[in-house]
Amino acid sequence: MDNKLINRQLLSSITNIFRYFSVLTLTGPRQSGKTTLCRKLFAELPYYNLEDSATLAMVQHDPKAFLTKHSEGMIIDEAQRFPEIFSYLQVLVDEQNFAGGQRSKYIVTGSANFALMQQVSQSMAGRTAVLTLLPLASEEIDSVYPHTSTDMRILRGGYPAIWQTDDEGRHLLLSNYYTTYVERDLRSMINIKELSQFHTFIRLCAGRIGSECIASNLATEVGVSVPTIQSWISILEASYVIYRLQPYYANIGKRLTKTPKLYFYDTGLAAWLMGIRSEEQLALHPLRGNLFENMVVNDFYKHFYNRGERADLYFYRDQGKHEVDVLQVTPEGNLHAFEIKSGKTYRTDYFDGLQYLQKTLKERLVSTCVLYDGDQEHVQDFDAYCSYRSLPELLK
Repeated sequence: MDNKLINRQLLSSITNIFRYFSVLTLTGPRQSGKTTLCRKLFAELPYYNLEDSATLAMVQHDPKAFLTKHSEGMIIDEAQRFPEIFSYLQVLVDEQNFAGGQRSKYIVTGSANFALMQQVSQSMAGRTAVLTLLPLASEEIDSVYPHTSTDMRILRGGYPAIWQTDDEGRHLLLSNYYTTYVERDLRSMINIKELSQFHTFIRLCAGRIGSECIASNLATEVGVSVPTIQSWISILEASYVIYRLQPYYANIGKRLTKTPKLYFYDTGLAAWLMGIRSEEQLALHPLRGNLFENMVVNDFYKHFYNRGERADLYFYRDQGKHEVDVLQVTPEGNLHAFEIKSGKTYRTDYFDGLQYLQKTLKERLVSTCVLYDGDQEHVQDFDAYCSYRSLPELLK
């Protein structure tokens, strides 16, 4: 791999923001590229990183003086270190709006946690646009590395730095990421008495990708209480390590599951936690299909987040074990169903779950599609089977 710069699709959404807002809040996982993106797009603005202890002390000592230091505005990185900055931004933005004239531009980035998002929602409602930058999408990787194998995409995940190193570097970077950010963020939010139990917990989460997330089962295996597991899950979600895909629930005369499914925001980190170190090992791993599904579900979210849109996604499962991986609900209330298969050869039985869902949802379901790891494609008005790399075209 090399040091090619991968253009981010969120760029166009960001450039449009300041027509309507004077503050942009950009959240997302650590190392997803927030700083690089903002400094590239707003190179003319002064940059301050609150991870720097001297800068943090300056801000905490006199926040108002700090914010008015540059009339053109500034980039404030790692704002979760001082979430109270939003209260002072609120006053400043209101004063500028009242006075009229040219407004300053403030770009505030942060790896979201509870305190940060609480301050945004309480202090900056209606005053800031909030966008999310997730790790690289398959389409973004394709723009620079179009011939990369699926297994390499899964192993490398989406953190830009991983794509600029070799396999040994990948292992070292992921190990450092886990120790430096995942453990540190968790420790900063709660008191972990037994770190080894948390190690067990997060590895069990990786092994449950694409499965229902049942806190009581995890609590039994880890040896902690259910409230502890629920707390750990919430913190990993707030830190953009994991997320839960909610089940579709509607009054359709079926007993539907109400338990969400668990996924990781980055398949590279998940594979590393599983102990998978090579493409050869991944190809034979019993959870390769789960990791493939995770990668494709991630691409759904990235497609919408990169456009500043809401990702209204669910999965379907009923008590009869009928399941469809992704249901997309459009703003008009229509449903599009997607089945994800890791095989390279298309098979007609890939549509079994989708055909069942069509009979169940009837006119509410307007299209079905199988996304798989092959090259053969077929598209009709209602149903289709396509390479997972065609997802962006299908969602346009």
